[in-house]
Amino acid sequence: MTAADLLDLFVTTLVRDAGGTRRHWRLVIGQVTVHSLETHAHCNWSIHPSGNAAAVEAVERVADDLRERHPIVRG
Repeated sequence: MTAADLLDLFVTTLVRDAGGTRRHWRLVIGQVTVHSLETHAHCNWSIHPSGNAAAVEAVERVADDLRERHPIVRG
């Protein structure tokens, strides 16, 4: 899975679960940052969501699930 694939999965899941538009969720999520496997062996990606508390909470819930299912991504 690539970082772009992961972002698409985030957006699709959030639209389905929380409603709203794909554009809105892309803006809340921001970019997926891919880290080196040498320093991040268990999960090599991170996000830095921004927005209101409810939106950030929704993104973090999805992130917890995706970290379990897709801990390693390509840049």
